[in-house]
Amino acid sequence: MASGPWSPQSWDADGARSHLLDAERVVSRKVKSIWDGFVQFALRDSVIEVALGLIIATAFTKVVNSLVSDIILPPLSLLPFMAKNLEEKFVVLKKGPHYNSGPRPGYNTREQALTDGAVIWTYGAFLDTIITFLGVGFSLYLIAVSYGRVSKDSVIKVTIKCRFCRKEISAKAHRCPMCTSWLDGRDDETTAIPPAPAADR
Repeated sequence: MASGPWSPQSWDADGARSHLLDAERVVSRKVKSIWDGFVQFALRDSVIEVALGLIIATAFTKVVNSLVSDIILPPLSLLPFMAKNLEEKFVVLKKGPHYNSGPRPGYNTREQALTDGAVIWTYGAFLDTIITFLGVGFSLYLIAVSYGRVSKDSVIKVTIKCRFCRKEISAKAHRCPMCTSWLDGRDDETTAIPPAPAADR
């Protein structure tokens, strides 16, 4: 039988077992290090707070959208200048091949016009989006005002511009956090030049 580095005579079982154990320890340390890093990254307090905040924000968005679409907008649609199908209002810029095929020329819906290959100007959908945006903004404003009255801590922060650095700061601030200037006139008093003494006659 031929002899060599891998022959049965030269096989070192203890050495091979030692190498395998060393490799196992190295792999275990790397896996543990990666796992610890992932846990520290994924389960930090800030990450959990952000995740909870996103979940609550998603649920809150559904509530606000329902408030606007189911409570606020239906009464508004009864106004004489509001159309019930406002989002279906459009102007045909380029007619399709089947524009005059019906008993009355034209399209009844946007989908019908787009299916026919027409080019349309959907101003109704844009106006409907603006009205929805205003409804959502007004609803959020009412919620913020109600929360401020109940908790005595207003969510709506009134800001002014610092007269020194022109940055937006709180209207209740006595000192600018940007340029550290006092806003109550304290700097004017400390930096005022004293009047020159009167000359002796």
